[in-house]
Amino acid sequence: MKRFRGSSLILALTSATIALPSPASASPAIPVTCTGSSPIVCHADLPPGNYDVAVTLGAPDVAASTAVRAEARRMMVSEVAAEAGRFAHRRFGVNVREPEGEPTKAGSGTPGLTLTFTGAAPAVRNVTVRPSRPHRPMLYLAGDSTVCDQDTFPYTGWGQAIPQHLPGVPVANYADSGESSGSFLADPLLFATMAPLLHRGDVVLLQFGHNDKQTTAEDYRANLTSLVAGVRERHARPILVSPPVRRIFGGDGKLTPVALHVNGLGVDLPAEMERVAAELDVSYINLTADSAALVEGLGPTDSQPIYLYRELKDNTHFSEYGADVIGRLVLTRLGPLLSRPADQR
Repeated sequence: MKRFRGSSLILALTSATIALPSPASASPAIPVTCTGSSPIVCHADLPPGNYDVAVTLGAPDVAASTAVRAEARRMMVSEVAAEAGRFAHRRFGVNVREPEGEPTKAGSGTPGLTLTFTGAAPAVRNVTVRPSRPHRPMLYLAGDSTVCDQDTFPYTGWGQAIPQHLPGVPVANYADSGESSGSFLADPLLFATMAPLLHRGDVVLLQFGHNDKQTTAEDYRANLTSLVAGVRERHARPILVSPPVRRIFGGDGKLTPVALHVNGLGVDLPAEMERVAAELDVSYINLTADSAALVEGLGPTDSQPIYLYRELKDNTHFSEYGADVIGRLVLTRLGPLLSRPADQR
């Protein structure tokens, strides 16, 4: 067993207060133009890549309360309150790509980097953008609509929520709505585009199951095996993540087999994923079990705000609040996995 070499990623994932590396003095700041007042939208013309962003939030004469989003509604900084004349300084990494949201939505968003300052009373005093140092360890996400960067409110993937908890780690979210373990492999815009970007020290979370409704156990295992192999070929670290539950309760007050991802062929997808993880000696996050404990513990009524049930009668997709709750479940399991001997070969 080799120890995972992405030590800086381990530190960033286990400490939400870690600072970004100081940008190289040879990297000049990129011009930024800001417009509007609530929200304030700032834009920098730059090519796809990773960038370090430093913001100063607040105003000299009025109280402010500001949150920061990047690109397709990625949560970069949770809302920060500042009294008049007091300022809050935040730094974070942003992965910029085209399209900026779901990889199969051509033309989504605008070229370059877009930062949106929202909140009860947004105020920004300064924005500085510089290129990140090459090959800094990154977190990549592969999955479906419950993970992806949703560009349409109120839909929110948990992958959109976690960057605010990982300011020192650029998060590249290649998840895409409607994808199964097989279609993510088959579409050239998805795994085939993401895999060549991986470097030693990167971590890739692989969550599939929601759309494997008619996938056989054999095909599901084969698809997961191919995904893991493709990540390892790039000397990055794969971590399998089982799908979060749907909010479907039976008459006994418990989640149904469908909610727990037993598919139309009777395949227990989380159990099959766990089997693959054991066979391949790859880390596994049982998000199905963790989310089931959360949702069942809350019960049919109190679990509604996690999903879009009240807005859209949707028991699969998350609200902004719910995406953050589920994202925190993932990060709670991820930190310890990265701090002990790992499976990357």
